[in-house]
Amino acid sequence: MARKLVVSRIALALALSTGMAVAVAPPAMAKKKEKAEAPQFSEDFRKAAGPIEKAMTDATKSLPSGAGESDYAAAKTQIDTALGGDGKAAFEAAVPTATTPDDKQALGSLMRNYGILAKDLAFKQKGTVLMIDSGKLPADKAGAVYFDAGVTAYQLKDWATAAKYLKAAKDAGYQDPNNQLDLVLADAYKRSGNTEAVLQMAKDDIAAAQAQGVAPSETSLRNALQQTYSAKQVGPSAKYASLLGQYYPNAWDVAISVVGQIAALPREQDLDLMRLKYLTGAMTDKRDYFTYIEDVDPRAYPGEALKIINDGLAKGALTKTEIEADKTNTEARVGKDKATLPSIAADASKSGADLGTVVGAGDVFLSYDKPAEAETFYAKALGMPGVDANKAALRLGIAQTLQGKYDEALQNFAKVSGSREPVAVMWTGYAKSKAGSSTPQQAAPVAPAAPATN
Repeated sequence: MARKLVVSRIALALALSTGMAVAVAPPAMAKKKEKAEAPQFSEDFRKAAGPIEKAMTDATKSLPSGAGESDYAAAKTQIDTALGGDGKAAFEAAVPTATTPDDKQALGSLMRNYGILAKDLAFKQKGTVLMIDSGKLPADKAGAVYFDAGVTAYQLKDWATAAKYLKAAKDAGYQDPNNQLDLVLADAYKRSGNTEAVLQMAKDDIAAAQAQGVAPSETSLRNALQQTYSAKQVGPSAKYASLLGQYYPNAWDVAISVVGQIAALPREQDLDLMRLKYLTGAMTDKRDYFTYIEDVDPRAYPGEALKIINDGLAKGALTKTEIEADKTNTEARVGKDKATLPSIAADASKSGADLGTVVGAGDVFLSYDKPAEAETFYAKALGMPGVDANKAALRLGIAQTLQGKYDEALQNFAKVSGSREPVAVMWTGYAKSKAGSSTPQQAAPVAPAAPATN
């Protein structure tokens, strides 16, 4: 019987940014099972690879467990010397002789390890791909090797190849110790221009999480939002923005800002979005406050405008100098305006009250943070002929949310369509989060950049 090629297991750390190590034994060193088929090496390969295997074994057998760059460099030099001065050339000469799956697996493992010693990513990758193409990877190691190949291709800026192998690792159920696979895969898709794959990957992850009754990862939600925002898709953007805020409350600022930009709502509709931004504590800068004040219009709803002005001053987002005149004028209106509330309520409560009076009463009481009264009038308006059902249902849901009537609010938000629907979707996410419908989990370690909000 012909002599079998013996290839040593070489314990080398994988020089990757993830810090992950992958050690896969070639066929001759694989754990033997009963009646397992012996590796089949071609004769030409044995002749070509024998000196390589010996050189690698001799140079690496004394490597310390904590071997560093100088140890690797010394081992690489020793291998080169043993192979006539150019180890890489010896490997390349052996490649054509690797004709059987076991030949390719064994040579690929040796090439990969030599590439690590030589700090030659491209050569290491060639060995790893040869191992993959051999079809001889142990099932329990395949995912790790795919990940290795994917990350190395990413480092080499071969984005399409990186995505190919990272996707294979994901499909194999592999997850690296640092939980970076999804992040690197999504970025590889982006860099290769495959934005559809980025979105589909995020959709699949979100759907899988929801099917399991757990929160989708923040990374997946942000990726989905980024792609739908870039594609100018209003409905899908609102959907993912709402989920992002629902499960990750610290992201309401980004979520609401994105929807505000892409929906480009008129002031009267944008007001309801700004109300949510205020409620979630997501108003962070001067622009937010001025937008809200402009949307609410101090002449129409001075009480709400004054609340926002005072909040902006208290938080340092607004300065006394820039807002003092508006504050003074608004304060002058509030007293007289509040005094009319009883008569507004009385008129709107009459059996013969017209639609404008009833809706107007709901708007005024909502602006003064009196959601119970506002709920009464919006509910009445919904049963009247000619009502703007989308506006009334949305604001009825808002009034109910502010009272903690989340189930009722969700029912009304679901009735909203048309241009107000994105705002209703955002309020839906907030109501669900307060109702305890979401199941937050630990956020992903690192999240990709959020969609631009400038």
